[in-house]
Amino acid sequence: MNPFAALLFCLLLCSACTGSTKTPSFSAGSARNESLASIYLINHGKHTGLVVRKADIPSRLWPESRDFPDADYLELGWGDRDYYQADDPGLWLALKAAFWSTASVLHVVGVKGSVADRFAGYESIRLELAPDVFARLVDYIHQSFARNGETKARPIGPGYGLNSLFYPARGEFHIYNTCNGWVSRALEAAGYPMGAFRPVTADQLMAKARQFAAQ
Repeated sequence: MNPFAALLFCLLLCSACTGSTKTPSFSAGSARNESLASIYLINHGKHTGLVVRKADIPSRLWPESRDFPDADYLELGWGDRDYYQADDPGLWLALKAAFWSTASVLHVVGVKGSVADRFAGYESIRLELAPDVFARLVDYIHQSFARNGETKARPIGPGYGLNSLFYPARGEFHIYNTCNGWVSRALEAAGYPMGAFRPVTADQLMAKARQFAAQ
């Protein structure tokens, strides 16, 4: 890959992990089976969000979820600390995130009401998980927070929009390990096979999720 192509590639991957872009369709699943736990993948254009119902979270896991007492659902994203939190990150932060990232963050958004209403206009895919499988996915989320010896990670700043926060996270962001890779590993933790080549882009990840939903 020549230097110019590499630069374009890293800019594309970094831009996938900040902000949100509307997509033209919304797809809702059938009526919820109360014996299962629903999770949702939201396509923000280049970035995917992972949404879980707060009431389904096992009490022993993910203590940071209690920072959103009025939320019905929580949406998560993961990315480079400096790039993800910047209002206008620019070229330097994009290159730094792709090649010299020093830390990562989790972005958590509290959602009040239904997922369909909150994410109307975005493509959404719902997957139904048995309670024990859902617990494995939540454990993956739980392990992604950097708590530094404390029982709960402390927020490091406000997120995008109302009722959202950034938290310190574990894991190293780089050009081949982006926000969509974090979501795909969450699905792997729940038993969904990603294959030899884990999805990198949002479109690749959503294509995989459509196959799982169809099954």
